[in-house]
Amino acid sequence: MADDKRVVLVTGGSRGIGRAICLALGRPGDVVAFNHFDPDESAAEETIKLLTAQGVVAEGRKFDVSDPAQVNAFIEDLVGRHGRLDVLVNNAGITLDTLLVRMTLEQWERVLKVNLTGTFVCTQAAAKVMMKQRSGSIVNLASVVGTIGNIGQANYSASKAGVMALTKTAAKELASRGVRVNAVAPGFIETDMTKAIPEKVAELMKANIPLGRAGQPEDVADVVAFLCSDAARYLTGQVLHVGGGMYM
Repeated sequence: MADDKRVVLVTGGSRGIGRAICLALGRPGDVVAFNHFDPDESAAEETIKLLTAQGVVAEGRKFDVSDPAQVNAFIEDLVGRHGRLDVLVNNAGITLDTLLVRMTLEQWERVLKVNLTGTFVCTQAAAKVMMKQRSGSIVNLASVVGTIGNIGQANYSASKAGVMALTKTAAKELASRGVRVNAVAPGFIETDMTKAIPEKVAELMKANIPLGRAGQPEDVADVVAFLCSDAARYLTGQVLHVGGGMYM
């Protein structure tokens, strides 16, 4: 990918890691679009304000990443207006934690639908554009628990393990067309999502981090930005763990 103006799409980009990724990817003159599924537009508006201050052409839209009709319509509109799509970051994700024996089928299916099916739907739509361009970079947000598992997160860990496998398959299928597909697997990152974890559980998780601290959204965003840059032009099909050594 040439180092000129890029068109970027980040799912779940209104807050937390997604917002940090938008800001890390947004260079002056770039187009950074993001989706969200927030109950209101306040977080999205703040992200747009921050991107605009960086000289970025920013836009946010509420839509369901697991709905092919909504995803295809958005990407067709984006490409129609800007001519291309250079980067897709599949960041959107949810948790509905409970022990395996208590987990309802709805809790299981909802998390898989957003985290895994959503990644598939967005990747499929973006890949069709990028294959024609013969260039592009896709980065999927996985998780350390997709590798090591976690109590109370059978649905979430399964979805993120699936994201890792999808990443590797997509990388093999799209490489001949010049499209790279990689994943980043965050560890314990301080976000609104991790704030919902009980304090005792959170402290136990932090105790298992060799670098001795929780991560920040920017720690993840910087690695995503690297994977989307020409500096990573010979990397595809990789899962980079960003967790302070939680998994090594």
